[in-house]
Amino acid sequence: MTYQTILTDEDDGWLTIRLNRPEVRNALSEEMVVELTAALKAAAADPELRGVTLRGEGPVFCAGGDLKGFQSIFQAGNDVNAVAKSNESGGELFTLINELPKFVLILVQGAAMAGGFGMVCAADAVAVTKDAKFALAETTLGIPPAQIAPFVADRLGLRTTRRLMLSAARFDGVEAEKLGLADYVAEDVAGLDAVEAEVRRGVKRCAPGANAITKDILLKTRTLSGADMRAYAGRGFATAMLSEEGREGIASFIEKRKPRWNA
Repeated sequence: MTYQTILTDEDDGWLTIRLNRPEVRNALSEEMVVELTAALKAAAADPELRGVTLRGEGPVFCAGGDLKGFQSIFQAGNDVNAVAKSNESGGELFTLINELPKFVLILVQGAAMAGGFGMVCAADAVAVTKDAKFALAETTLGIPPAQIAPFVADRLGLRTTRRLMLSAARFDGVEAEKLGLADYVAEDVAGLDAVEAEVRRGVKRCAPGANAITKDILLKTRTLSGADMRAYAGRGFATAMLSEEGREGIASFIEKRKPRWNA
């Protein structure tokens, strides 16, 4: 598929998606949200893919929503339902990143603001340059960080999220690691590439089906508990154990060899 606002490249079972609007700091336009959603849905359905990297083309990862695009909302009148529906489409993107049955790595250089910050919070792992800038400044513009709120709170905790969202605090990559937003801090973009290579190696040691089931079980811990959680986890375990992948994994251990997915 040909995209206008993103670049995609698949290499050895790994998909790289680059936000490609560097002239506007990779701001999330409606078109970019649609294209990212389409690319991620295709990735979810591809059995050959082991993981996805999201990064920005140019010096900035993502400056957040395209504020110039918001002007069209005012020109369209005061239809609350229409605006709410448009906002929900952004929420679908963050949900896709969060629930993708593949490993999702986000690399941040320059800045990750607002919606870009939200995407970061939905990833499985995040690497940032130490001088990268972060902020949730929506309320300074008179709007709430609505769709990203649950993902930020889930990653950083309610206490920290409230402080960041209600004060529009700015911080760098070093502080991002301290807050739990970043898993890795690199000196520069070359350092981000090195982190990505290391993460890829680790993920490829893991069985793709087992990773997908594990991620699903982890996400269910937010809504299930007790007997329901035990039953759900048990079903996931049984499904994996009795699959071709599970049989191969146990056989490879007994036979003291690498499993096929890590050969």
